Amino acid sequence: PLIDVDDLEEFAVRPAPQGVTVKCRITRDKKGMDRGMYPTYYLHLEREHGKKVFLLAGRKRKKSKTSNYLISIDPTDLSRGGESFIGKLRSNLMGTKFTVYDNGVNPMKTTSSLEASTLRQELAAICYETNVLGFKGPRKMSVIIPGMNMDHERVSIRPRNEHETLLARWQNKNTESVIELHNKTPVWNDDTQSYVLNFHGRVTQASVKNFQIIHDND
Repeated sequence: PLIDVDDLEEFAVRPAPQGVTVKCRITRDKKGMDRGMYPTYYLHLEREHGKKVFLLAGRKRKKSKTSNYLISIDPTDLSRGGESFIGKLRSNLMGTKFTVYDNGVNPMKTTSSLEASTLRQELAAICYETNVLGFKGPRKMSVIIPGMNMDHERVSIRPRNEHETLLARWQNKNTESVIELHNKTPVWNDDTQSYVLNFHGRVTQASVKNFQIIHDND
């Protein structure tokens, strides 16, 4: 079935339809004055016969102490105050833990008792673990996302403090209403003297950044 992407903002934050494979491709644009330091990333949906449909754009914010990326549904407007701003990705100081937010209000930056519906949602959290081989071996990654309710809608996670975040829930083994995913462990190949994974033609270049995310039951 053809995937409906008429409403990009709604499509970006809703769970993928059951029984449908959503194929996307990320491209990085390093052209321009400062894009070597602050490249722009584009996410496209891949259709049949090589057709592509734009979905999202992201760019690293310049005046940020940690890695902080704005996410927009307009490739020409990557501003925090723009109408197309739908979320952001933020990392910790070490660059080992990341959280994806929607465009709601940060509870730490407001003093008023806001309605819960205006607080920002956490859409995903990613945690890298260093392995015994340091950065030379395969990386271990955990991805934590909100679960789904009986109506196949994403459970709303709107933390009011650090103890309610996706990462805190995961670290405290509180996995109610969340789904934990991991990267598939590569296998050592004696012939090539490297770790390998079968990407079924989706990968064109060997890289430690190539990964597959799976559920433990898969």
